[in-house]
Amino acid sequence: MYVAVWPGNVYPLGANWDGKGTNFALFSENATGVELCLFDADNHEIRLPLTEKNNFVWHAYLPGVGPGQRYGFRVHGPWAPELGHRFNPNKLLIDPYAKAIDGEISDTAAIFGYSLDAPEQDLAFSDLDNAEIMPKCIVVDQSFDWGDDKLLSIPWHETIIYETHVRGFTKLHPEIPEELRGTYAGLAHPVAIQYLQQLGITSVELMPVHHFLSSPGFLVNKGLKNYWGYDSINYFTPYSGYSANGSVGQQVTEFKQMVKDLHSAGIEVILDVVYNHTGEGNHLGPTLSLRGIDNAVYYRLVKDNSRYYMDFTGCGNSLNVRHAQVLKLIMDSLRYWVTEMHIDGFRFDLASALARELYEVDSLAAFFDIIHQDPVLADVKLIAEPWDLGEGGYQVGNFPLRWSEWNGRYRDTVRDFWRGEDDSLGQFAYCFTGSPDLYQANGRNPSASINFITAHDGFTLNDLVSYNEKHNQDNGEDSRDGESHNRSWNCGVEGETNDPDVIRLRQRQRRNFLATLMLSQGIPMLLGGDEIGCTQKGNNNVYCQDNEIAWRDWSLQKSNSELLDFARELIYFRHQHPVFRRRKWFQGRPIHGFGISDIGWFNDDGSEMTEKQWLVSYAKAMEIFLNGEGIVTPGRRGERIIDESFLLFFNAHYETIEFALPNVFQDREWEIVIDTNEPRFLSPGKLVMGEQTVPVTDRSLIVLRRLAS
Repeated sequence: MYVAVWPGNVYPLGANWDGKGTNFALFSENATGVELCLFDADNHEIRLPLTEKNNFVWHAYLPGVGPGQRYGFRVHGPWAPELGHRFNPNKLLIDPYAKAIDGEISDTAAIFGYSLDAPEQDLAFSDLDNAEIMPKCIVVDQSFDWGDDKLLSIPWHETIIYETHVRGFTKLHPEIPEELRGTYAGLAHPVAIQYLQQLGITSVELMPVHHFLSSPGFLVNKGLKNYWGYDSINYFTPYSGYSANGSVGQQVTEFKQMVKDLHSAGIEVILDVVYNHTGEGNHLGPTLSLRGIDNAVYYRLVKDNSRYYMDFTGCGNSLNVRHAQVLKLIMDSLRYWVTEMHIDGFRFDLASALARELYEVDSLAAFFDIIHQDPVLADVKLIAEPWDLGEGGYQVGNFPLRWSEWNGRYRDTVRDFWRGEDDSLGQFAYCFTGSPDLYQANGRNPSASINFITAHDGFTLNDLVSYNEKHNQDNGEDSRDGESHNRSWNCGVEGETNDPDVIRLRQRQRRNFLATLMLSQGIPMLLGGDEIGCTQKGNNNVYCQDNEIAWRDWSLQKSNSELLDFARELIYFRHQHPVFRRRKWFQGRPIHGFGISDIGWFNDDGSEMTEKQWLVSYAKAMEIFLNGEGIVTPGRRGERIIDESFLLFFNAHYETIEFALPNVFQDREWEIVIDTNEPRFLSPGKLVMGEQTVPVTDRSLIVLRRLAS
């Protein structure tokens, strides 16, 4: 078969069809030669040497080659692992800029660049050819009828995030056609979208959808799979395993349709992205893409021994973000997902690893400077997981302007408060008001704090109140994996129980956590499934459980209908009341004190809290006044925002406490609207006035609304 080869262009990288042919371009600084490999439907291979090289980009234009063409690259160069070079032309490689990938990676000896039988494995060159079993890249037609679709740009202070998994969300949904369950099309099904709308969330945060290594050998040997997807092998391609359409390359169109349908329903799409490492792992990992294209460019290698990789992620390698081409790869990927796929924002996994210029985390690293200046990313949501596993990697509160952060301190503080651990009320108060101690000094607003109680990594909300210890035996590591310090409390019995007192306490605790989350300043993030009481049976690390342990159990929607209704009412309540989602910080003194007009802090007897009381570790009760008339920031059109005013009674003590209204509020009538001792909102609620006290059940929260005079 004859294929015409023209010189082509350096830009853009990857395979780009122009309607008449396709331009192929690959960056490799240290390669001595590159072959473009084309495959027909029978997997027959044609190798075309790329003779054009400019600025370390190897390129060619193939007239007549278009969408559906399967391809890959073979890259020649030195095999010198001790110097950081791992070129092996026997390995077909995935294009880092591929827009679609066909097939899964088989875990066989052929995917490794070295010989598994050699004494010093990774130093010995492998002559096994892997083309037969490697997935192939696909040339795609990017055209799609977006209509008038655009980024929703929901203001941060109006945002409520729902973290979920594309496959797990609908895999067991009985009302979604079986062929669509666990797919992009399943998530876009009217039944799924209606559920999200009725819940009231504004944004779905999808766990990784970049094409990833789904079956690494160490999991296959245990009969498990990579469920979470935090082992990306390409940063442009939607994972083909989540596509309901089996046609080659159609996962791109299906993904776009999902985004369009969610946007039409008023729901943003945020992607969890993993730019800190890849699925190629450490020096004993497979050669799938970047390692074989130019290992010394794309990865952080140990300075005095380039055979090994710097590992700030616990996953075997770290991307070399100090190199201009690696920065370009990440930035090109981000822009692509915004411009071509209409993504509204990104959550960056282990974001501290991206800030490492050398070994220390630098919040002004080149990566953040470039993002800050990029016009394409100017209006998207940027969320950091502000830690990695390296020294000094815990960077909560230290990210620059425009970034929001998963607030791990909020999670830990709220968990400890409701399980009755000794800690100062001052720390809880900081978290409840958006953590100004972390974010105010560098010019950020409460929206910098992504508040969460639970996330994919750890216990579900149900398990947080049902287990003291992790139960990860199904992961095949004798329960050594996963976090051991969960700040959880089983309420008296480990795991499932029929004890009615324990069940009632657990139900109350779930409502306490949900209410605290939705009433706090900052941006709430709800773990998908918590609103119906999903359980993982005490497993706090279901990364490898692509099964019923991790999938959404939709039968709980009926059996836990009261919890679902409570969650919906809470979210609606937050949407209705701007006093719980202020754009700016509370005024006056940093967090507490006397004479503050927009917020007030009181003891359970109604007296104002003193400076000394903020530091008392054994205190478990407090009152918070939120003044709906004290919101100084205007609305979108400059109008004054006026809300109702509320009193919140928090009791984390193990006994019922009689709360008294502060003297300054005894001349007004109040209505109890939320009591977490009750399964639903109270309508109409009990009226409270004057010197009347309010009994607040042990470990519960009451919200009172001030009635008009």
